[in-house]
Amino acid sequence: MNIDIVNDREYNLWEGERVRLRAMVGDDWKTILRFSPDCNGDRLVNFGIELPKTEEQIREFVEKYRDFRNSDTMKMFAIENKQGEYVGGINIQRVNHKNGTFSCGMRLFQPYRNNGFGEEAFRIALRYAFYEMRLQKCNSGCVDINEASIRLHKNIGFKEEGLRRRSIYFNGQFYGDMLFGITREEFEENDSRFLAEKDKEENES
Repeated sequence: MNIDIVNDREYNLWEGERVRLRAMVGDDWKTILRFSPDCNGDRLVNFGIELPKTEEQIREFVEKYRDFRNSDTMKMFAIENKQGEYVGGINIQRVNHKNGTFSCGMRLFQPYRNNGFGEEAFRIALRYAFYEMRLQKCNSGCVDINEASIRLHKNIGFKEEGLRRRSIYFNGQFYGDMLFGITREEFEENDSRFLAEKDKEENES
């Protein structure tokens, strides 16, 4: 990494230029409820439209994972922008300590997409998983029409590992399930370039 975590007293693993990761808190259910009617987001993230969530269901979800409860099965982070707005969530899940593998799930609320929040949050989560949890590979995937997710994976350095054809059904059609993977070494190489480019931009400005 291009980060001097020993000598830089300002270094904060959980914070980037645009977003920070924090624990979910009790009131987060209100924001989730407000942005829950998002059928297009459901299709791309959950591979189909879910039934409408009730307030009680959303409260139960937040209660289950707030303050990193049940973090042995899923580490659930809230994504917050620098204005303090709760803009989405990201998790580390399916951790296999024997093989050193894991996956991440992420969703941004509709008004906060396409502005770099997702990539920065994903990089923060991967840094934690690789450099603090001692994991060695992240397995991921998305439906083959999710161009934003495909672009995000490739920007971070994920390699395309395959396509499960006709594996996802929604909107009256079958779609492919694209498989991605990134090792710690691949991420470190990509992230070092990413941080070096940021440093160069800051020095030139």
